[in-house]
Amino acid sequence: MLELCRAADVKPIHAEHLRAAIYRYGQTDIDAIAELPLQLREHIHRHTSSFAPACTASQQSADGTKKLLLGMADGKEVETVLIPGKGRITQCISTQVGCAVGCTFCLTATAGLTRNLTTAEMVAQVMAGRKLTDRNVRNLVLMGMGEPLHNYEQVAEFVRIATDPKGMAFSPRRVTLSTSGLIPGIRRMMEDDLPCNLALSLNATTDEVRSRIIPLNRKYPIAELMQAIHEYIECRGDKRVLIEYVLLGGINDTLADAQRLVELMHGLKCTVNLLPFNPYPGSLFERPDDRQLTTFRNVLVEASLVAVVRESRGRDISAACGQLKTEVKTSRRQRHGSL
Repeated sequence: MLELCRAADVKPIHAEHLRAAIYRYGQTDIDAIAELPLQLREHIHRHTSSFAPACTASQQSADGTKKLLLGMADGKEVETVLIPGKGRITQCISTQVGCAVGCTFCLTATAGLTRNLTTAEMVAQVMAGRKLTDRNVRNLVLMGMGEPLHNYEQVAEFVRIATDPKGMAFSPRRVTLSTSGLIPGIRRMMEDDLPCNLALSLNATTDEVRSRIIPLNRKYPIAELMQAIHEYIECRGDKRVLIEYVLLGGINDTLADAQRLVELMHGLKCTVNLLPFNPYPGSLFERPDDRQLTTFRNVLVEASLVAVVRESRGRDISAACGQLKTEVKTSRRQRHGSL
């Protein structure tokens, strides 16, 4: 914004007006921003272009969850999800078209990585979400398609815009970045003091199992990963880390797994989110049975850990990440042949 003002030879104060109009109020009609001088508006029209993603498909669950498939300028599509809660809306943001990590329980991973999303395309997801809800989005979670730390520069800029009081003005405590365990990215978050929460998708308690379901573990095994998490918490002071644990029936949901998870969490300020696997057509895994889930959680609670069971929202629609996109592509192939 400052660069635009300098190039247009107008006062820097107009950068704040432009930033607030676009990021906080979602105004994309430059001519409707009364505070901007004509000289700056003309410069913006001549030297920039605006982009609003097209909503190519959408679904709404009985619980109010809305899933959108958004088309980018080059025709690539990503998902974003609006999740209602008590007095708030949480929006799940995608950071890549596809993903290179290859988690075997994740539908997005089956398509591989196409490309990174730009900061502007992440901002555009938030703006698209705003148009479809009568309540403000209060929380942002970077837990959609992609590994955010594989796209660090663009994601970090998005987080800064989202938490800038003169930008989108989200509280840093209400923005969460989720990673499958990219240790160099976690260390960059520490170095940059990135203003958001960290969530780690752990999902196993032994290297043998974790390497099988999250191939990235072969490069960054559990012991090294947990050391990085300890360093992150020590560096960030009052920050708690969210540990995400997707429970796969018969794979990582045993009593021994629960006991090992307690050991891994020793000395950490963290909350453990237990997520029963949400099966999708063709998946290799199953949801654990309810008794096993209860037993697993009880072991954590008895060890004085904060452990919360998070059921998938929107289970009556294409709730698994990447499922709506996959279903739409399959339908198009059936109608028009291969894309």
